[in-house]
Amino acid sequence: MPEGGLIVEAGNSIEFKTGAWASVKPVHDKNKCVNCLKCHFICPEGAISVKDGKIDKFDLDFCKGCGVCAEECPVKAIKMVKK
Repeated sequence: MPEGGLIVEAGNSIEFKTGAWASVKPVHDKNKCVNCLKCHFICPEGAISVKDGKIDKFDLDFCKGCGVCAEECPVKAIKMVKK
């Protein structure tokens, strides 16, 4: 990364895996999930992917463990646990 943390090229965030910052990670209960996709849209890192209209996976390379997904899940299908 350049001095001062400047991002000089667009689209390079994929190079900086920030998931190592997290002390907790999301655990998704597919049996409880109603696939409202709220977690996907609210995730500040875009770490929750969707496939065929359903939550597919959580990319722990980029999830910082903020817990917004678990907090906003209307059916509590996401739980934050220690890494």
